[in-house]
Amino acid sequence: MIKYIIIGLLLVFGTADSFAQLKSENSKKPNVVLINVDDLGWADLCFMGSAYYETPNLDKLSTESKVFLHAYAGASNCAPSRATMITGRYPMTHGIYTVDPADRGDKRTRQLIAFPNAKAIQDSLYTLGKFFKDNGYRTGTFGKWHVSDDPLDHGFDVNIAGSHRGNPGKDGYFSPYNVNLKAKVEGEYLTDRLTDEAISFVRENKDNSFFLYLPFYTVHSPLMGKPELEENYRNKKGGKGQSNPVYAAMIQSMDENVGRLLAVLDNLNLTDNTLIIFTSDNGGIRATSYQDPLRAGKGSYYEGGIRVPLLIKWQNQIKPSVENTPVTQMDFYPTLQALIAPSGNLELDGESILPLLREEELVERDLFWHFPIYLEAYDSKEDDSRDPLFRTRPGSVIRSGDWKLHQYFEDGGLELYNLKDDPSEGNNLATSNPEKAQELLRKLEKWRAENGAPIPSTKNPDYDPAFEKAEIEKALN
Repeated sequence: MIKYIIIGLLLVFGTADSFAQLKSENSKKPNVVLINVDDLGWADLCFMGSAYYETPNLDKLSTESKVFLHAYAGASNCAPSRATMITGRYPMTHGIYTVDPADRGDKRTRQLIAFPNAKAIQDSLYTLGKFFKDNGYRTGTFGKWHVSDDPLDHGFDVNIAGSHRGNPGKDGYFSPYNVNLKAKVEGEYLTDRLTDEAISFVRENKDNSFFLYLPFYTVHSPLMGKPELEENYRNKKGGKGQSNPVYAAMIQSMDENVGRLLAVLDNLNLTDNTLIIFTSDNGGIRATSYQDPLRAGKGSYYEGGIRVPLLIKWQNQIKPSVENTPVTQMDFYPTLQALIAPSGNLELDGESILPLLREEELVERDLFWHFPIYLEAYDSKEDDSRDPLFRTRPGSVIRSGDWKLHQYFEDGGLELYNLKDDPSEGNNLATSNPEKAQELLRKLEKWRAENGAPIPSTKNPDYDPAFEKAEIEKALN
């Protein structure tokens, strides 16, 4: 069982009062800092149990935060996860189900025609950027945007290095960059530079209310760390599936830069009036870093693909604690609305988790995911997916309490797991507990009907079952 170092440290730091009343309408509204790391796995941090990666700044932040152990991304890969978080809506609204195209993988191994996939969120959607701007905030985004061409069209006053681009490209972490950013110093590191720009934004707006969105490109491939940090890990003993010194160096650089930003907030006396959210856009790539005990990784709807780290800090307002209630990143938007503009009437699909931040119970609810698309395998021997050719085939998922049901559209397959007893999703109970499987399936079907979730049904004329069988056998040998 993972030993969370935060549990002991909370005895020292967990003395904050319960969630205090907001200041009067005439006082400065709280700043919001949302840090979103790219492809950082649930177990890729020291405070989440890793004995290999070194994250002292985030370890400290965890002792000052509410730490959510069952936090979920809205999707298992970058673009749909970000679109869902930034709009507060399911993919059925913004239309992004995957990083385009939706029919990845050999066409001869796909039984169905994937549902069409949008490449960008619509300008008409009321994003978090627009929400904050309309409520008097200065807004800035620094890093990977990935859901449209320009975040300035979606409520942001400042955009540094954000576009439709999903990764830094070949050799892209050291200048000269491939992203739209000119180096100030030859050979500078992208993670450092984005943090420099974020810090400048904080300094320039220290007397205003601001929303700072810091979606680091790191730790997305290509794996490129600072050589001096890589050396720290080359002779360090790793654990099962966590032993890549380059990836570890990238994580350490990210941690150092989070520490730099937090130090500036402290030095400017802004910490008391700043809500800080730290998370990742989806699970980590399993071939790079195992998320044990969680199964699989990025691109999969097993736990390793969608469960993510999540810290929320607001000094003297949110009591540091460990929270086991399942939440989703789609909850950020309604939570921030309830905090900043509670009289607003926005159509959002998530739910405010202010009760949890106040140390109150949240009414139990079910969480849903829908993916009418295909994602090909990264590494057939490492992915730990349902089959070795795809991380994801078309289907839907529901988490209801400790139970989780996967439904697959190609063959009607059902997988039922009790996450409390089986977080690795290794023991399919759909046959031995058909009553629970059918109960969750009915909930899933009702949700799909209510939300207009499309189910692909057109047969793929290029599908070749003999070829698929041969490819599966080849991958397994």
